Amino acid sequence: MKSLVAWLIRYDGTLVSYFNRHWKCRLLDILMPRITHLGGATATITFLFSWLIFSPYELKMWAVEGFVALVSSHLVVQLFKNFLPRLRPYLKNTELYTFPDPLTDYSFPSGHTTAAFSVATTFVLHASIFIYIFLPIAFLVGFSRMYLALHYPSDVLIGSCLGSGFAALTVYVFQFLS
Repeated sequence: MKSLVAWLIRYDGTLVSYFNRHWKCRLLDILMPRITHLGGATATITFLFSWLIFSPYELKMWAVEGFVALVSSHLVVQLFKNFLPRLRPYLKNTELYTFPDPLTDYSFPSGHTTAAFSVATTFVLHASIFIYIFLPIAFLVGFSRMYLALHYPSDVLIGSCLGSGFAALTVYVFQFLS
């Protein structure tokens, strides 16, 4: 376990620098700050409320499950951020590019990635066709967090696992109870 942690610490910063510097281009500089917000509270909650309001009656429960997965996963994210403080990459390495007014709280795990995967996985588990829409968006949110030097790859990986795991658990519990 110690060797895995040592490997992550050693290569996490290297990978963030690689994504941030070597993939840097005008198109990604324009797109990534916008894509990253698809995993934010405004986008995820707006999507779920819209689904709840505008979807047919029999599909409304998907939004409820999405809310439960989103809220429960974020409680765990906040626990991790409070008990495992980790500086964001751009704060640790000032040569990294990020966008104006970035977050300054701790980075582990990625809340935006957790949110994107909790919503995406909830919908994919109900209708596999959504795998072609929501999972690419969730992966792009995760990549954007690294590109913008807001998170390390391990923050994004754990965030995607938390979001997917809580979504799967939520869908299972709702199906079990119905």
